[in-house]
Amino acid sequence: MKNIILIILIGAGAFFSPKRSYSQGCVAIRQFSGIGNAVGQLNVQSKGDWNLSTNYRYFKSFRHFRGTHEEPNRIEDNTEVINWSHGVDFNIGYSFTDRIYGLVSIPFAYNERSSLYEHGRQSRHTTYSGGLADVRVGAGYWLLSGEKATKGNLALGLGVKLPTGDYNAESTFYNVGPNGSSEIRPVDQSIQLGDGGFGITLESQGLKEFKPSLFGYYNAFYLLNPRNTNGTLTNRSRQSEAIMSVPDQYALRAGLFYGIKSIHGLGFSLGGRLEGVPIRDVVGESDGFRRPGYVISVEPGLSYMLGNVTATLNVPVALVRNRTRSLTDIIESTPDNFRHGDAAFADYLINFSLAWRIPKKVPLVFNSL
Repeated sequence: MKNIILIILIGAGAFFSPKRSYSQGCVAIRQFSGIGNAVGQLNVQSKGDWNLSTNYRYFKSFRHFRGTHEEPNRIEDNTEVINWSHGVDFNIGYSFTDRIYGLVSIPFAYNERSSLYEHGRQSRHTTYSGGLADVRVGAGYWLLSGEKATKGNLALGLGVKLPTGDYNAESTFYNVGPNGSSEIRPVDQSIQLGDGGFGITLESQGLKEFKPSLFGYYNAFYLLNPRNTNGTLTNRSRQSEAIMSVPDQYALRAGLFYGIKSIHGLGFSLGGRLEGVPIRDVVGESDGFRRPGYVISVEPGLSYMLGNVTATLNVPVALVRNRTRSLTDIIESTPDNFRHGDAAFADYLINFSLAWRIPKKVPLVFNSL
């Protein structure tokens, strides 16, 4: 029974350690959500363990929301903004002790953005960005270790986000220059590769056994971004939104994981996910342009473990999409001119990851399920 529990914990730990997150279309939720332990790093770890993982994510955003109200006429009128985003993270994790772990995450992204309004409202064109995004370095601490951790565990994590991604990426914009000429300008905030700020990430994650093969999990994450604005021009008409803001970010995941006894290594999950950008930062000023908002999703998933390699697939499907009013919307609204910006969101996200655990110790021999 202990061997069975440990096998399930390995699969669950690999599956539920924090996934890289997903910019939700025009709301610039960056491609990470937590420093935590590396994908595949178990909630039962041993000193000297290494964890190597990679995660791929994709989404297409095109549905416009103002608040929680969808504006279907944007699609009907062919005025919607469409973002396509591909991202790949490479992660290296190491267990310094049976409880303390470290992680380096190196993300890359490629984005395309098709719009009408950014190109003189005359014809639809596409802008691009691609390359290294914001690197993260961090560490965490599991409260329990060894046999005490097989029924559940809780970890606290702390990290830093480095401004390695280009936060002034540029592309060609058409029909915006003199006599309708094209110009090279910074791309929209939603497809910038970084935000230009040194950030601090705070996280907690946990796993709890309810009965054999059934576990609960959660991840909670917050990114503190003290920098106010990053100097990148938006080319927006309102002076208060002329420069891009450097916003905070948050995410919360929770749900259930079930290990299939009849198929060794296979597990399914179902949970909920909340992620977003707040109107105001916790630390520092919140000037400049940002699209605050949040997404609530249902998150089904599938994982399969073969030896020390784990493959996971999860597809969060949006239930609630809310483009909240920005600080500039609130400050500049008048009784005769109520301001509330909109944003485009995705219907779903596709996330696939591979994780390889390299134990220092000789692997345990498990009994067959």
